[in-house]
Amino acid sequence: MQTDNLDKWKKELVNCTQCGFCKDVCPIFADVEWDSSVARGKMALCYGLYSGDIEPDESVVERLYQCTTCADCTRRCPSSTDVVGVVEAVRKDLVASDIMSPTHRKIAESIATLGNPFGEDQSRIEIFGEKPHKAKIAYFTGCSAAYRNKEIAEAGLSILKKLGVDYTLLDEVCCGSVLGRLGFSDGNIRRQAEANVKAIGDTGAEIVLFSCAGCLRMFRKEYPQFMELPFKALHFIEWLSEQEIPLKPYGKRVTYHDPCHIGRHLGVYDAPRDVINKIPDVEFVEMVDNRESARCCGGGGGVRAQFPEISKNIASKRVDQAEIADVLLTTCPFCVNNLALGIDESSKLVVKDLLELVDELLEDG
Repeated sequence: MQTDNLDKWKKELVNCTQCGFCKDVCPIFADVEWDSSVARGKMALCYGLYSGDIEPDESVVERLYQCTTCADCTRRCPSSTDVVGVVEAVRKDLVASDIMSPTHRKIAESIATLGNPFGEDQSRIEIFGEKPHKAKIAYFTGCSAAYRNKEIAEAGLSILKKLGVDYTLLDEVCCGSVLGRLGFSDGNIRRQAEANVKAIGDTGAEIVLFSCAGCLRMFRKEYPQFMELPFKALHFIEWLSEQEIPLKPYGKRVTYHDPCHIGRHLGVYDAPRDVINKIPDVEFVEMVDNRESARCCGGGGGVRAQFPEISKNIASKRVDQAEIADVLLTTCPFCVNNLALGIDESSKLVVKDLLELVDELLEDG
C-alpha cells in the first residue's frame, strides 16, 4: 500500500498523545466500543500503515471507514489533532491502492457516469422542469434533495417563488462531497468542481443557495483549493435569516440539530436559530449537546452506506436527546434521513428540514 497522502500528514500522526478524550464524543465509539474505532485508535492504525508495521487487512480498512468525519474529536482534543484530515488522507491512499468496498466503488462509478451517487438517470432540469437562465440568485439543490428528499428542494423553490425572487436552477452534478469523504482523489473532485462552477457561471449568478450542508462545505472549503469562485455560497437558511419573511404562528415546541458540515466544519450556528426565532408562537428548546458540541446524526463519511446499523444506532442516540420537543428541525437532507431512521415507533417526534417548515408557514407574497 502506498502512503503518499499520509506522508503529507506525518506531523499530525505524532500529534495525538493517546489521551483518550475523544472517547467521550466519538459517535462510532459510543456504538462499537472498541478502542480501534475511536479517534486515537484510528491515529494508531494510520501510523502503523504509514510506518509499514501493519497491513491494510479487512479489519483495519473497516475501522478506518467507521468515521462519520463529524470532527467532534478535534473539538475535544487537547492537541487539536486534525483527525478528519488524517482519516481522509489514509482513505485516499487506500483508494489509490485500489482498496475499497464494492458499495463505495459503485457510488463513485455512479457519480462519474450519471452525475449523482444514487444511480438515477434523470437530470435536475428534468426532475423540476426548470431550465437554467440568467439570474442573480441560483439554487444548488444537491443530490439528496433532488433524488431522495425532493420535498426539501420543492420547499426551497416554493419559498423563492413566494418571496418573488428571480432565481434559477442549475444544470448541476454531484458536488463531490461523497467522493472526498470516501477518499477519491483531488482530480475526481476537481472535475465535479469545474462542471458546477461552469454551470453557475453560465447563469451569471452572484449568490448560490444550498440546502445541503455537505454541498455548502465543498463550495466553501474545498472548491477554493482548485479555483476562485466568482459568487457567494450561502446556506439557504443563512440567506433567509437576512430576509423579511412573514410567517404564520406554529404553536409547537421545536429543537434544532446542528449538521456537522455546517456546524463544526463551517461555524454556521446562529442563522438557523435566527430563522426559528422569526416564527411566531414557537417554543424553541436546545438539546443538551448543541452548537459546537452537537452530536453527529451518524449519516456522514460513507458510514450510512457501508454500516447502516451503526448509522441507525448513532441516530437513535441523537433522537433520544430531541425527545424534549414535538419537532426536530435540521438543515441537511442527510441529517433528515438519518435522524428519521433513529425514531422509535412509539415516539411522536417528527423530523423536518427547516426549509420545509418555513415554506409551510410562509405567507404568499
